[in-house]
Amino acid sequence: MASSSSYFLLFLALFPLLFRFISSSTSTSTIPLSLFNTNSSQDLYEKFTHLASISLARANYIKNFQDSSVSTTPLYPHSYGVYSITLGFGTPPQKIPFIMDTGSNFVWFPCTTKYLCKNCPVSSSSSQSIPTFIPKSSSTARVVGCLNPKCGWIHTKTNPKSRCQDCQSPTGANCKQICPPYIILYGSGSTGGLALVETLDMYNKKIPNFLVGCSMFSSQQPAGIAGLGRGLASLPSQLGVKKFSYCLVSHRFDDTGKSSNLVLDFKAEKSANLSYTPLLKNPVVAGKNALSVYYYVGLRKITVGGQKVKIPYKYLTPDSNGNGGSIVDSGTTFTYMNRGVFEPVLSAFVNQVKGISRTENIEKLTGLRPCFNISSHKTVSLPELKFHFKGGSEMALPLANYFSIAGENDVICLTMISDSAFGPELSTGPSIILGNFQMQNFFVEFDLRNEKFGFRQQVCN
Repeated sequence: MASSSSYFLLFLALFPLLFRFISSSTSTSTIPLSLFNTNSSQDLYEKFTHLASISLARANYIKNFQDSSVSTTPLYPHSYGVYSITLGFGTPPQKIPFIMDTGSNFVWFPCTTKYLCKNCPVSSSSSQSIPTFIPKSSSTARVVGCLNPKCGWIHTKTNPKSRCQDCQSPTGANCKQICPPYIILYGSGSTGGLALVETLDMYNKKIPNFLVGCSMFSSQQPAGIAGLGRGLASLPSQLGVKKFSYCLVSHRFDDTGKSSNLVLDFKAEKSANLSYTPLLKNPVVAGKNALSVYYYVGLRKITVGGQKVKIPYKYLTPDSNGNGGSIVDSGTTFTYMNRGVFEPVLSAFVNQVKGISRTENIEKLTGLRPCFNISSHKTVSLPELKFHFKGGSEMALPLANYFSIAGENDVICLTMISDSAFGPELSTGPSIILGNFQMQNFFVEFDLRNEKFGFRQQVCN
């Protein structure tokens, strides 16, 4: 994209000046989790249109590849459609908010006083700018050297010989070349910068030499991202976490300060009363390294009102090209389904909801389908939506997790999305992306040691 290229050129011009002060180098925790918002003044029509749009953009990003023993962190909800945590980096530690993302595997923050961000508004309820990390204020910040193995965690497609051409000697002794800049493209934006190793200050421990991105420009990224996906550079991998879990508070608490927790478990303590399904092996496809990051689950069946929805098998299991299957993604708001999955689900709701008219003008406005006009109804009965997973576990969604009021109190819409009915189907990548809206008030667990995904419904607080 042209805008990203122009920012990158500016970044290349600036970074030597910005980093003269940095030299090159080779039980559980609980973190508060909150929702992240950039525009709390939107009306409901605008909000749902925006959330549907960014969910579809996120699906495009995921589906089209660009090649003690416990720590607890607060997790906050925001009307931007995602959840955030706050982490401390540096010496002394600087507190920075991060969007929690199980669909990526890199941790980066807005960085330096020269940080540039295009189309990155902060919440209208706050006059503060985007919080940035200041490397010169930390005594432990170091730029990653080109021959540092951690540089290869970012630039996976290149070997040291090709990317470190300034290191002429066979051993690379005294090589001063730094790790090349990174650029990451997301569904609705991008970011770029330099790789650092820095001290991560958890609530009960300090982790030195943590690989983190110092982004000096971004587009449409209102905060840094904490990647919790698979991969060496992810937050769980660098910390040696055996499992992590979180409970997502309802989106009705967006931007209120109400939070739940992200729990990082270093011993894989046993959890109670969870339904489990295996985490499936990731597809291995040449040129599609992004597939290795996601958490695949075996969604075997969807029922609406107790009736099985007829879904072609090819959508439920990845094929040899990595197309198909289901993933869990905290960075997606509304669950995405390929058209071949969504249309049968849509038809099941339309056929079972009797005596309530659809409002196609709201459907066109928001991008959500179906929407029903309930203004003349005192009570409304809607069919139950249930996901059935490999191993027999079932996730029966509360009504508020898949239908929501849009606009005034007279219209409700299904909060799941698919490709435009008038455009080409997104046939590559996962067919189903389970988003955070459907996981509200669910405790979910990613057991990395035993390769299983667990969940139970509960009120998150």
